[in-house]
Amino acid sequence: MEVEEPLLRSELPLKLFKRGKVRDIYEVGEGLLLVVSTDRISAFDVVLPDGIPFKGEALNRISAFWFNLFRDVPSHLVEVVDGRTMLVRRATPLPFEFIVRGFLYGSAWERYSSGGEICGIRLPPGLKKASRLPEPILTPTTKEEEGHDREVGWGEVVERLGEETAERIRELSLSLYERAFSLAERRGILIADTKFEFGLRGGELLLIDELLTPDSSRFWPAEGYEEGKDPPSFDKQYVRDYLTRSGWNRKPPAPRLPREVILQTSRRYVECYQRLTGKEF
Repeated sequence: MEVEEPLLRSELPLKLFKRGKVRDIYEVGEGLLLVVSTDRISAFDVVLPDGIPFKGEALNRISAFWFNLFRDVPSHLVEVVDGRTMLVRRATPLPFEFIVRGFLYGSAWERYSSGGEICGIRLPPGLKKASRLPEPILTPTTKEEEGHDREVGWGEVVERLGEETAERIRELSLSLYERAFSLAERRGILIADTKFEFGLRGGELLLIDELLTPDSSRFWPAEGYEEGKDPPSFDKQYVRDYLTRSGWNRKPPAPRLPREVILQTSRRYVECYQRLTGKEF
């Protein structure tokens, strides 16, 4: 695999709708958007100065794989244009992200180990770091334009979205996680947790944004998993770990990444795609 120059910013002769942390979105008329997945990478809500080669293409291909696999669930996907670009239906995003956790890790482990509840959920005693939960849990958060997202209780979700929509999202989120986990586990990957996003278009609930990628999920190689320890991962945890060791205060500007961290992270994204889909990158 030859290393390419990262695509950090796309410039198309279209009206820019939004430039997010990692994706550039353009208007193409008739309620459609063109989403370009760049090689930008963010950590701790800050976009880093260095890109990760092949990252955008790997993320786009992985999302497309899952959207096509879950064709029974209405989504925003219209067409995969090329390796890093997809055409989608424009929808009004709901104000929450829906995180399904199958393992106790990250902020959930921090909350649990200090004796607290997780989004109002009290987990059983005796669990370890990275323990598999008795059953997956749904932990919604707000979607903040700036700063960190905020965990919310299910009551707030019901209050803002209505009971029918909220329960439909709960059902879909848990079902999609279970289906994805089963496939990924057979291919040597454990999905520790993942984030789903939904939007409304003409009253129809759509699955939107990226889907079950290393940026929206924690993917662990099954062969390296051991309860009570930090598992190796296919996601950007490798970058987060480096930044934590560096002593960075998690405020802009972020430090540059060493070449070895960039290359190792790129390899993880590509390997994740190949394992999940069974196809060469």
